[in-house]
Amino acid sequence: MLQFSLGMAQDDAVNIDINQFVIAGWAGRDLRAVQEHIRELEALGVPAPGAVPLFYRASATLLTQQASIDVVGEQSSGEAEPFLFHWRGECWLTLSSDHTDRELESHSVALSKQVCAKPLARSAWRLSEVADDWDSLLMQSWIKERGEWTLYQQGRLAELRTPDDLLSRYLGNVPMPDGLGMSCGTLSAQGGIRPGTHFRMALVDEKRGRRIEHQYQINTLPLVA
Repeated sequence: MLQFSLGMAQDDAVNIDINQFVIAGWAGRDLRAVQEHIRELEALGVPAPGAVPLFYRASATLLTQQASIDVVGEQSSGEAEPFLFHWRGECWLTLSSDHTDRELESHSVALSKQVCAKPLARSAWRLSEVADDWDSLLMQSWIKERGEWTLYQQGRLAELRTPDDLLSRYLGNVPMPDGLGMSCGTLSAQGGIRPGTHFRMALVDEKRGRRIEHQYQINTLPLVA
């Protein structure tokens, strides 16, 4: 069970069961940029997707709101993503990190999605409140390198497909059911994809003067054989 604050006050948190989890990959709006990114990753050994966008099913038990996660080895990294979930007839927007094992990703993207916890923020906004301003929402992330925070990702959600586009492609004409959560794509990493000891992310609604934030530590477990 996950806990979200759904309003301005922090004492209005509710428990919500997200029991289905899907990750929208290759969800950029500029198809030429997506294809360029696919070619870049292919050069690193990452298989090309069978479709664009592509929807990866993952276990909902991976979703966590804890302040730290454990990973095996040193080749994993986070990436900030808008996250949609449906609860009591409404769609809500929060922020997630699709933390991924990059070494395993070169063998199977689907498997790499399944082996790391996926941190989630603890507050959410009604999607209906920001749907018309989706393109202007600002998403950022930082990683801690050598003890210092470094800007890692920054851009507007105009770079990503809209919620209506992704949900219609995944669900067809079926309404989004309660309990479904979808991670909606990410932005390019400034300076390239790389690990850090901590990951911090923010989703900023400048029009209404509010933001969703989350931070977590990455604990590296030894890779033994």
